[in-house]
Amino acid sequence: MRVISGKYKGKVLEGFDIKGTRPTMDRIKESMFAIIQSYLKDAVCLDLFAGSGSLGIEALSNGAKKCYFVDNNQIAIDKINKNTSGIENKEIIKVDCFKALSNFKNKIKFDIILLDPPYHDNLLNKVLAKIVEYDLLKENGIIVCELEDENILTSLKMIKEKKYGNKYVKVFIKD
Repeated sequence: MRVISGKYKGKVLEGFDIKGTRPTMDRIKESMFAIIQSYLKDAVCLDLFAGSGSLGIEALSNGAKKCYFVDNNQIAIDKINKNTSGIENKEIIKVDCFKALSNFKNKIKFDIILLDPPYHDNLLNKVLAKIVEYDLLKENGIIVCELEDENILTSLKMIKEKKYGNKYVKVFIKD
């Protein structure tokens, strides 16, 4: 696993093997960031379910101003710390996704939220509902989701959808 573009291009990232997790494939990540490239400059990002930190690091590499990495697994937090060594403008938070969203309420709004939750936990719709309820997206902010076949129910407008085998990348905007 590596950073595929931008300032940190080629940086090798360590992964881990935890049941229910899988890294985002390079071709999916490359396509995902091509889709959102125009949103990245000076963006404040949230990498929820950060895992190895790959998506947030890619955002920082491509011009994001700051990224908050959130995961509730200590092994993931250790990998994020290692993978972001030498990278500035980051905050790494070990907490449950819903607690993190609640903690951000009335404190920060994001330009970009990256969501790649464990597929079989069916968290995506609940997380999207909390993001909308807590008003965590700036105007014209986007949410980028990597998922399998889960139907997404949200008041946000979907602006892009791409399929890669049995995986989807869906981009939603607050307008």
